[in-house]
Amino acid sequence: MCAYLPADVIMNYCSQCGSAVVQRVPPGDHLPRYVCDHCTTVHYQNPKIVAGCIAEWNDQILLCKRAIEPQYGRWTLPAGFMENGETTQAAATRETWEEAQANLANVSLYGLFNLPYINQVYIIFRGELVDGKAAAGTESLEVKLYREGDIPWHDIAFPVVFEVLERYFADRKTGEFVTRISDIVRNPDRSTTVTRY
Repeated sequence: MCAYLPADVIMNYCSQCGSAVVQRVPPGDHLPRYVCDHCTTVHYQNPKIVAGCIAEWNDQILLCKRAIEPQYGRWTLPAGFMENGETTQAAATRETWEEAQANLANVSLYGLFNLPYINQVYIIFRGELVDGKAAAGTESLEVKLYREGDIPWHDIAFPVVFEVLERYFADRKTGEFVTRISDIVRNPDRSTTVTRY
């Protein structure tokens, strides 16, 4: 799972020509942007897409213990930032391989989770773990298959993973998996509020 990024990234120089940039509302826009007065490039800062997967094996799912910050040593789903030229499904399967050395079959969309406070959108898939095989990749200390009753809830790395797992296990009880959408908002006291659709 990717690292959290600050909500506002400060830019000093234009990535096109190297000149200093200023922040202002460009003509025809309604939000402040970093603008280069030298080459007239407007630098848009848009949310990052994170793709991941709930890898299933019988009645268990695969979790990875993070070997990187933030949340070093805590459990998460295999997921990470999507690369240019990649589909969301390809990103989810690649991240599952990189973090858990696991191959997937029958991958399908599970849900979309908006995290506006860190400018990220999580797209989570479900997939079958091929032969139940997995091993820790370079970003994982260990990987493990968990039944619902054994999930280390107190040691889950991110609020979005907690939300995904709660919804997944509720759906599994009914046997009905519909595409899920949630907004996860950070409150001033640093707690989170979840709105489910």
